[in-house]
Amino acid sequence: MTVVHHRYATVQGHRLFYREAGPADAPVLVLLHGFPTSSFMFRELIPRLAQRYRVIAPDHLGFGLSDAPPVDAFEYTFDGLTELTSGLLAQLGVSRYSIYVQDYGAPIGWRLALADPQAVSAVVTQSGNGYDAGFVKEFWEPIREYQREQTPETEANVRAALTLEGIRWQYVTGVPDESVVSPDTWHHDVALVSRPGNDEIQLALVRDYANNSPMYPTLHDYLRSHQPPVLAVWGENDPIFGPDGARAFGDDVPEAEIHLLDGGHFLLESAGEEVAALMLDFLDRVIR
Repeated sequence: MTVVHHRYATVQGHRLFYREAGPADAPVLVLLHGFPTSSFMFRELIPRLAQRYRVIAPDHLGFGLSDAPPVDAFEYTFDGLTELTSGLLAQLGVSRYSIYVQDYGAPIGWRLALADPQAVSAVVTQSGNGYDAGFVKEFWEPIREYQREQTPETEANVRAALTLEGIRWQYVTGVPDESVVSPDTWHHDVALVSRPGNDEIQLALVRDYANNSPMYPTLHDYLRSHQPPVLAVWGENDPIFGPDGARAFGDDVPEAEIHLLDGGHFLLESAGEEVAALMLDFLDRVIR
């Protein structure tokens, strides 16, 4: 039985929660979660990977069990979240690692790779977008309207994503059999984003997300020049980041391995075993 440790570290004065498992001397795999969840999304994936890898899965500041200082005490940007993640890895003595990125985890992972290209030995992206082709217009247009102009009307559209129904929609849309997705997931997430002040944290990050796509050309230059091993395993029916976002990695990394599975945005909830098998096969070949 794999033992998963649940730990805290203080980075830049903020207490960050993280899950860790696997041999201390094994290759490191860092799992970076998306919105609106936390390292909780990796609760079943970690034991499957930790037999052969040292797995580290932090909760971003403002998410999960990490601190969530109010917006007037911390500037919530993806640059800021990346600095905290980098500080945590340094504190844990991790200087080389593979990354698994999903949703919000992607802009954090990309910043880590751009800051230190030699640190990242492989990339696994599961709805971790890095191309304009990945944005599903119907989902993103209301968000872009809010990013351009904050009004009561545009804010109301974004706040809908913080509700129980809005979060449930992310989990079940595109899944061939909704009954395989545990309701614990969206109830867990909505309880955390409903904490006093967390709505303002989420709105700040939505606004800052507009700074991610202008970074994509630099990301593409990195991918072309460094050719890191890339595994893109996405839900083919993801209503947020469509399958073209997965296929696009092949434009810059011709050897990228791209798998589109029958599922949605949170693919681990309905195809966790299949994703884990693809990851282990990939990592065993390119890392071990």
